[in-house]
Amino acid sequence: MTAERLSLSQARRIALRAQGLDTARPARGAPPTMRQFQQVVDRLGVLQIDSVNVLARAHLMPTYSRIGAYDQALLDTASGRTPRRLVETWGHMASFVPPETYRLLGWRQRAYQSEAWGTIADVPLRHTPIVHEIRAIIAARGPITAREVQESFEAEHPTTRGEWGWNWTVAKRVLEFLFFTGEVTSAGRNGAFERRYDLTSRVLPAAVLAAPEPAEADSVRALVEIGARAHGVGTLRSFADYFRIKQTPAARAVAELVEEGVLVEVTVDGWDEGAVWRHRDATLPRRATGRALLNPFDPLVFERRRVEALFGLRYRIEIYVPEPKRVWGYYVLPFLLGEQLPALVDLKADRQAGVLRVQAAHRTPGVDADVAGPLAEELHELAGWLGLGEVVVACRGDLSADLAAAVG
Repeated sequence: MTAERLSLSQARRIALRAQGLDTARPARGAPPTMRQFQQVVDRLGVLQIDSVNVLARAHLMPTYSRIGAYDQALLDTASGRTPRRLVETWGHMASFVPPETYRLLGWRQRAYQSEAWGTIADVPLRHTPIVHEIRAIIAARGPITAREVQESFEAEHPTTRGEWGWNWTVAKRVLEFLFFTGEVTSAGRNGAFERRYDLTSRVLPAAVLAAPEPAEADSVRALVEIGARAHGVGTLRSFADYFRIKQTPAARAVAELVEEGVLVEVTVDGWDEGAVWRHRDATLPRRATGRALLNPFDPLVFERRRVEALFGLRYRIEIYVPEPKRVWGYYVLPFLLGEQLPALVDLKADRQAGVLRVQAAHRTPGVDADVAGPLAEELHELAGWLGLGEVVVACRGDLSADLAAAVG
């Protein structure tokens, strides 16, 4: 059988429809509701968490990009009140996922020695007595933060502040081990964005706790399908990356999904990375008319090779790149216009000054689009959602002069 053939434009439009980015956000007289928020969660399946707050925290932006200026308290309600619509776990890195998806990750929690990094995997060997003590503390006092737990161990294991990187206390190390293995999870975050750890049995909805946990192969297949549905069209690499599943089990899952007719092999003109599949429920809109700023952790741009294949944009997060070596800037957001990513902007929310600062603005090489005006409008809308009164454009990047004029 000859594989279905797609042009690159068709593949892009399928991908944008799958992500809810193919149409303009509706103009609303009232803020988006929990129903609209839940629709985004159902479509994406995962919201990555990251602590960098130079603009807005990573898990907040994907919903804004799709439904506009929603009340951020909706996410706090969804993840911090019973019955929870979102829970935290290691999905695509640290993530919010629906409770049902949390149960699909039980195999990863049990395989912490091979799935987690050394700081977590070594905890049972290095801190066994403390693990038992902290279990008891959470059972008696949870929800509780790592800082509050550390108070019980500060005398024997004092906090150190001189090291570079993740300078975790002994309490934080043990709590993250228990979090990774699924014994505890977050019952919500406090105002300082600290997890409030509690027993998972007190956080997950009762119906989810009562359901039998699926076998590992079934779980992996279900996770790969969530990734494939959210992508619309993609490769083994992109489907596996959605929940950071290793290639071998992901390949088995893809083969089973193909056999079941869930995935359909296609060829995409100019996409030469290997086999490409379309989810059977993916649809092709006649055109794409969306407009959105996408933060570096948006699911559309999770898998960088796919971004390059679909949109012709080589895009990397440069937070940890020394400034002289950065190409686009520190916290850079691609700008979606129609079915293209024609610009990138390095943004910073200067909350003290009440200003959204555009540190740099670049045109995407090889993309010819009248972008300054639509981007200026998008920046003003974003500033309003963030409670910032002004947009200021610095003179860095080949788009900065035109953008400054349009913003003004």
